[in-house]
Amino acid sequence: MDYLKSVQSRLPTSESIPTLKSLQYSSLRDASVPPLAFFRKRIRMRNNSKISVPLYLVLLFPCIVVIALLFLFIARHPDTPGARGLIPSGAPPSIRKISEKYDKVFHSGCRDPVAEANRHERANAAFVVLARNKELEGVVESIKSVERHFNRWFHYPYVFLNDGDFNSTFKETVMNYTSSTVEFGTIGSEHWGYPDWTDKNVAKEGINKQGDAAIMYGGMESYHHMCRFYSGFFYKHELLQKYEWYWRVEPEIKYFCDITYDPFIHMANTNKTYGFTIAVKELKETVPNIFRYASAYKRTHNLTSQGLWEMFVEPKEGYNQDGSAKKGTIPPSELPKDDPKYANEKTKPLPEEILNTEPGKGTLPEIDPEAMEGEVYNMCHFWSNFEIARLDFFRSQEYEDFFNMMDRSGGFWMERWGDAPIHSLAAGALLSPSEIHYFRDFGYRHTTIQHCPANAPARQEAHRPYYGPRNDPLEKPTYGTPALDKEWQTWKEEDDYWAKFDQEKENGVGCRCRCDVDIVDVEGKEGSCIPEWVEIAGGFVTPAGHG
Repeated sequence: MDYLKSVQSRLPTSESIPTLKSLQYSSLRDASVPPLAFFRKRIRMRNNSKISVPLYLVLLFPCIVVIALLFLFIARHPDTPGARGLIPSGAPPSIRKISEKYDKVFHSGCRDPVAEANRHERANAAFVVLARNKELEGVVESIKSVERHFNRWFHYPYVFLNDGDFNSTFKETVMNYTSSTVEFGTIGSEHWGYPDWTDKNVAKEGINKQGDAAIMYGGMESYHHMCRFYSGFFYKHELLQKYEWYWRVEPEIKYFCDITYDPFIHMANTNKTYGFTIAVKELKETVPNIFRYASAYKRTHNLTSQGLWEMFVEPKEGYNQDGSAKKGTIPPSELPKDDPKYANEKTKPLPEEILNTEPGKGTLPEIDPEAMEGEVYNMCHFWSNFEIARLDFFRSQEYEDFFNMMDRSGGFWMERWGDAPIHSLAAGALLSPSEIHYFRDFGYRHTTIQHCPANAPARQEAHRPYYGPRNDPLEKPTYGTPALDKEWQTWKEEDDYWAKFDQEKENGVGCRCRCDVDIVDVEGKEGSCIPEWVEIAGGFVTPAGHG
């Protein structure tokens, strides 16, 4: 009985059991364990240590370390959008900035092309295209690229030249893709083919030998005619007489960036004569004797280099590309005058056989194929399939004398001289670095060589749709025929591609560029002559960084 009473006394009474009514005024916090109490539990650093830290700090620390490492990796990666400002100031950029001593990019990034076109009166300039009827597809490819990236805003005219007649299909198709006037001209026999003063049989034999030797384009007669035409006659064509500037366009070329300013106006305003975007080395077997004649012209006309000639010659031992002496080298002017061992350093005799060669007869004289006056041609040239230039440079008496000397040598037949080294060596002899412009902001490709800049940071503008010269990009036209509807769809697909341009990078200069990724940019490629240009232009002003 006493046992039962003791058990009963331990059981809760009805007054002590909470009712539902009483629970509704209670907080769960009053009746439960705090949810974060477990993480506040303190952990001793060691078993016998008096120091303890909350558990949540022990768990949080490794997470902070991992996040910090990820952040640093992403911030330093060159392809990360917005990473430019996160890279420490001491880290060199992947794109090096070139000295602006003689030349600089006209505009980095994008401008408003409509405003730019309205800002200035259009220059007296034209695009020049040398093509044949069979190259129509490649011509259309080039025109579409020029129009999309530049001429839809500036509307410069085109001059098409052919050694034959353009057919109606070619003319009608071309005009369907252009936003400006177009003229078509035929090249006369006085500017195309073998000149009267040469022996045609000897010239053709020389071309055949080049074909047998597998020299690139060496066996193609028409290629030799084309190189000679662009070297000394294109600017004499009647359709070009009214123009002051020209922009050369080849079939099957491609531009990668929008050109939102007028290069002709900026060339004129900065006293530029010749502009290029790619400089590479020529194939040695195509021009074994060209430098002998170019150097002979320079010597016989008492021309002193204005600083550009050095771009095309190998630096002498003890000297830099720009001709300055390296530390410890004694300039020729300071050598002992009466010491015979230094005689050849002061004066180099001109081989008279260069000037006495009978033009167009037999082969060229067998002397040192490269060296002249102690100089050696490094094979560099401006790649002339793209060039923007003053036509009065080519029309000058100095250039005419230069071309005539080169032409009379027979090198356009007995060797495969291209117009690129002819233009380049003439510029080297007659111009200064300040008269040359490197269009580093132009993305351009021809065959398997391309230059394509990175986009300029914080200087990009929204994509501007382009569906061809006849279509309004804001609305789809109703053509009514499947063929024209398909054509509009093609324009739209192309525009969708160009709407997604590449990211910005430090020291980038391009506007809305989207580069082909199947080819390495020639600027940093073996065989490029940009290092030679940079050397005579003042050098790089930023150190080499990661690629």
